[in-house]
Amino acid sequence: METLRVVRDPEEAELLWEAHMPGEVVTDLWDVRACFNRHFRRPLHFMVQELDGRVKGLLPLSWVEECGAFAFFPGETWHGKTWLEQNLIVGEEPARLLEAVPGPYHIRYLSPRCTAGNGREFTVDEIGYLFTPPRYGWDMDIYFQEFSGKSIKRIRREIQGIKDRGLRWRYDRLEDFDTMIAMNVSRFGQDSYFGDPRFREGFRTMIRLFADRGWLRVTTALIDDEVAAVDVGVLYDGTYTLLGGGTNPSFPGIAKVINVHHMERACEERMREVDFLCGDFNWKKMFHLQERPLYLAAGTAARAA
Repeated sequence: METLRVVRDPEEAELLWEAHMPGEVVTDLWDVRACFNRHFRRPLHFMVQELDGRVKGLLPLSWVEECGAFAFFPGETWHGKTWLEQNLIVGEEPARLLEAVPGPYHIRYLSPRCTAGNGREFTVDEIGYLFTPPRYGWDMDIYFQEFSGKSIKRIRREIQGIKDRGLRWRYDRLEDFDTMIAMNVSRFGQDSYFGDPRFREGFRTMIRLFADRGWLRVTTALIDDEVAAVDVGVLYDGTYTLLGGGTNPSFPGIAKVINVHHMERACEERMREVDFLCGDFNWKKMFHLQERPLYLAAGTAARAA
């Protein structure tokens, strides 16, 4: 017999997540999600599809009061939108779970893992951008062959111009995370993720988690001993995910330099891929990154669970 029930208890929700999320990507991990849940504290609404008492589907939601809608757990919103990517509806019938959501829902960044062949049309939400070193034999020279001669000459000239100013790199200095936040807020103001203290502290908690597990990458570009840029990322199971960054406006072009530096390190360390996340910011298409669509499920269900 098939049943559908709702779990609101945090301890049971954690057990369900740990038992049924595959752990293929870093955002599949409960401990990562819990970093934001600790600061947002959204009411949980985990929808569990069972057949003869055995779990066959899981849709972990949180109620986002200010949006009046359910979002994927933990509901770490910025301007009404969640941030964590590659969300996964567990099971072969995501449409069945979505139909049973008892109210409006806006579930972003759904992974292609849960949208293929399920009989439901999902809308493309945003495009994620990847650099895949194995595609180029972990050789940047082969990668740059995809560029026109004029384009790669210009890029290399710009990078060399910054190197000639005394560029050097500093790695894994945790204190540089605060510098990154300050630069990001200075540039984007209210549009910065870190303008919301709940998000900022959730992100900080996540960074500490990655540091404790030895997964954190902090990359700092210094020019004449002044911080020009800071990026933070996580290396998990061969995928290097860039999570956030900040640049000093006194050094135009430094963002391009640090992004190429990430690619170079990925080749040197023979990583499987570098995930630059969603958001075009102009440079990603220009750098011939591989596109990966993430999907949106939104609507108001017809019946309550």
